[in-house]
Amino acid sequence: MITVHHLETSRSQRILWLLEELGLPYELKVYQRDKATRLAPAALKKIHPLGKSPVITDGNEVIAESGAIIEYLVETYGGQASGELAHLQPAAGTPAYRQCRFWMHYAEGSLMNWLVMKLVFMSIPTQPMPFFVKPIARTLCAKVQEKLIDPNLATALAFMETHLASHAWFAGDHITMADFQMSFAVEAALSRTGNSARVGHLAAYRDRMVARPAYQRAIAKGGPVVMGA
Repeated sequence: MITVHHLETSRSQRILWLLEELGLPYELKVYQRDKATRLAPAALKKIHPLGKSPVITDGNEVIAESGAIIEYLVETYGGQASGELAHLQPAAGTPAYRQCRFWMHYAEGSLMNWLVMKLVFMSIPTQPMPFFVKPIARTLCAKVQEKLIDPNLATALAFMETHLASHAWFAGDHITMADFQMSFAVEAALSRTGNSARVGHLAAYRDRMVARPAYQRAIAKGGPVVMGA
């Protein structure tokens, strides 16, 4: 039996979505964030030394990191999928395969770095600090966002928007494991940058994604995707 060690409002939501799409039975163990720090609880370190989510167990296997988990589930159980899920792992050497691999790496290798920085620099001025420090922190964080974070996020949004103008899914005409990997980043990007009207194709992609029954079942079981921005 697969067990998903799921941290609330975290990237492990995409693992639940994949499992629901595949129709695989699994046990869900939900962990709450520390109310003060918003970090994962120490209990997760009993499952994997990094103490992060997502992590799954499957028999004697303990697998961490979203990309590795998605690849494991697709390679181990995806062969039985049919219909629109038959292309979860495109054939090697095809354009869809290369696109799938690119977006699998881009999600965490590039995009999430800027989204995490955005969240951090938005939250710093809201933290307890001496009153005379708060204006300095607010100004500094605003400048970092203006000069560094927001321009890079704008580039990322424009890149995804252009790509999705001619692709139904990230790797082409069919849903692949890249869409599961990108799902959290898409949700976070639209939540933290605002004005979805500027990225209509990206917003439409998100709407197609969240309209899927399997996605809705994952949300019902695991809760909201993105922490308050």
